[in-house]
Amino acid sequence: MDKIEEKILKIIDEHRQQIIDFAEDIYQHPELGYKETRTASKVFDLLQKNTAKAEKSLAITGVKAYLKDPQENEINLALIGELDAVSSPHHAYADKTTGACHACGHHCQLAGMIGAALALTDEEIKNSLAGNVTFFAVPSEEYGEVEFKLNLKEKTLIKYGGGKSELLRIGAFNDIDIAITHHSRPGTADVVVGDRLSNGFVSKVIRYKGRAAHAAANPHLGVNALNAAALGLNALAMQRETFQDKDMVRVHTILTKGGSLVNVIPEEVVIESLVRANNVQAIEDASQKTDRAFEAGALALGANLEIYTSPGYLPTIPRAPSSDILDIAKMILPQGSIRTAQPHESSAGSSDVGDLTHVMPVLTFETGGVSGDLHSKDFKIINKDIAYIATAKIMALTAYRLLKENGEKAKNIKKDFKPIFSIEEYKKHMDQFESVLKKNFSN
Repeated sequence: MDKIEEKILKIIDEHRQQIIDFAEDIYQHPELGYKETRTASKVFDLLQKNTAKAEKSLAITGVKAYLKDPQENEINLALIGELDAVSSPHHAYADKTTGACHACGHHCQLAGMIGAALALTDEEIKNSLAGNVTFFAVPSEEYGEVEFKLNLKEKTLIKYGGGKSELLRIGAFNDIDIAITHHSRPGTADVVVGDRLSNGFVSKVIRYKGRAAHAAANPHLGVNALNAAALGLNALAMQRETFQDKDMVRVHTILTKGGSLVNVIPEEVVIESLVRANNVQAIEDASQKTDRAFEAGALALGANLEIYTSPGYLPTIPRAPSSDILDIAKMILPQGSIRTAQPHESSAGSSDVGDLTHVMPVLTFETGGVSGDLHSKDFKIINKDIAYIATAKIMALTAYRLLKENGEKAKNIKKDFKPIFSIEEYKKHMDQFESVLKKNFSN
């Protein structure tokens, strides 16, 4: 450990309570995707005071702050924290109105990013960095409220549902060379270094339109959109045996509108769905089968059908665990449980971090200090020093190690990375998943 690393750790320890208070405040005031106005404002206010340049309202609520004045051709690392919460209405810290809750630990990411900023903005530390650090608070990682996001798209406020996807689209990542990301992980490990293969997906809003009628007196005059939807969902269930295990296909749905009054034949029914798999070909196959199943329900009942399909996230491309992050974790937690992600590990879940892995190198780590299942009412912070403070130390020290000594480590990571897409190619790839299917089966 050199003197700059000692100073980074000392500053974070001196600000320990401030970092915890910040994290707990975010924890107790959760907001859903593209609605994180309070959270973004709190992040912006803290970063604006100490950084050279801060921007807000990127992709509606995103915040981006540069440690130094941006220069052309400099190496630039992004420390990323996610602003949004997930819906978990029965959690102790859930918002009583929206059901939002940080049961996925995004507030831990923000605490880590803010804690790193408090250390790296020290003049001596900042001057030791041969490159720039961007503190990037991004919106809407959780892909919920599909209808709401479709409405934002119709208003041309966004084009993609995921925050990082949208920030890629608008060019906010154009000057970022390497991204450093974090997630909370319940379990026995204090730190897990590296990432796992994860699913990508497309999102769908399925709308059945029938005809209203009195459910008791004249049901024969109606077209029951709910029955059409039920048939569509049953047809979808029959598709499941056609999915191959190796593709980790998941198709899940919720009913957001099922009728108005129990004595009226349901005239309109709306379903939201995510269609996931760990490769693009399997996503396309499952998407086609999903459309076909819902079409069958409309055909059988004589209802009209609209299916709006939108690009979601790309599967994550894992990279070898960072030896620097692994060494840092062992240094700050000498008695801790530290391990690397294994090549065989995979997740059926999805993240827009997957999109970043297609266009830039992403260094990922997870910290413990939490218990219970993610996205559930049982999620808890059980060790604030691991969940918040260790996250901040790893982010700050990783940025320093990559940018010290003329930034050679960062430059080598950038040089050795072979992107799947340029950002322009990424946008073209995403746009191919945008489609609207309309079928009229009414009498």
